[in-house]
Amino acid sequence: MDTSQATASVARAGLGQRFIDPQVLSAIRSLSLVAKTVVQGFISGLHRSPYHGFSMEFAEYRAYTPGDDIRGIDWKVYARSDRFFVKKYEGDTNTQLYLLVDCSRSMSFASHGISKLDYARFLAASLAYLARRQKDAVGLLTFDSAVRGYTPARTRRGQYQTLLHQLDEAEAGEKTAIASAVQELANFTRKRSLLVLISDFYEDPDEICRALRFFHLRGNDMLLFHLLDPAELEPPFSNVSTLEDMESAEHLVYVPEGLEQYRENLDKHVQRLRKTASEMAVDYQLLNTEKPLDLALYRYLTARARNY
Repeated sequence: MDTSQATASVARAGLGQRFIDPQVLSAIRSLSLVAKTVVQGFISGLHRSPYHGFSMEFAEYRAYTPGDDIRGIDWKVYARSDRFFVKKYEGDTNTQLYLLVDCSRSMSFASHGISKLDYARFLAASLAYLARRQKDAVGLLTFDSAVRGYTPARTRRGQYQTLLHQLDEAEAGEKTAIASAVQELANFTRKRSLLVLISDFYEDPDEICRALRFFHLRGNDMLLFHLLDPAELEPPFSNVSTLEDMESAEHLVYVPEGLEQYRENLDKHVQRLRKTASEMAVDYQLLNTEKPLDLALYRYLTARARNY
């Protein structure tokens, strides 16, 4: 699909609406156009969204605290939000953002036309686009059982296109190793950063916790986006089936009577991840790859505005 066709398709889908179907986005070959479409639709739809009181401009403000010069209060923002905000200085507006994208074999799973890896690409590209608008330094690390690609966080000309190229080239590889990827990133970074980890989190939460705690203790902030396919959230099988683990190649027999046990195990896994995140004041969000990306973008902007 060329740019003009993609733009027309997006217009028919409702550019400016919150609900941009990921399957519509998957028809657009240009990752740059996908990111622009998602972010522009998100921004234009903010005032109609359920995120009342939030807008892009707040990402450039911080809450007023006692001792701040009252001359710095933006009274126009106060009139709209009934809250006191002061404009951030150039020195404290910039964030160093690192995107960690899981490219393990299980991320290639898709039951509805878009894989978890494609969804992760869309999300990472959109976050990079948002960060560029905010003049933030953005870096990217892709991994499976090892780091497969790394671009340091920078604001230089051409950085955004470099990140998009790395995302385009990312392929589903081997078994995941989130802990080692996070630890390796910690070795790369010295400046305080915001880490956004995008994964299906098929790893022991205790291992993930140890890696994240090391990063957290160094003063970094984190966002965890847990991607799951609709068929993983609610298996569609009604008969006995043989399933293959995409990472270990192990075969499992599924019987309908085991659905409740599956739901229970999945819920326990999610709750362990959520508890681990909560204990470190880390934002955690479970995302259905059938749903739009607006919630993830909102989470990112609120985390950025809160911490920087």
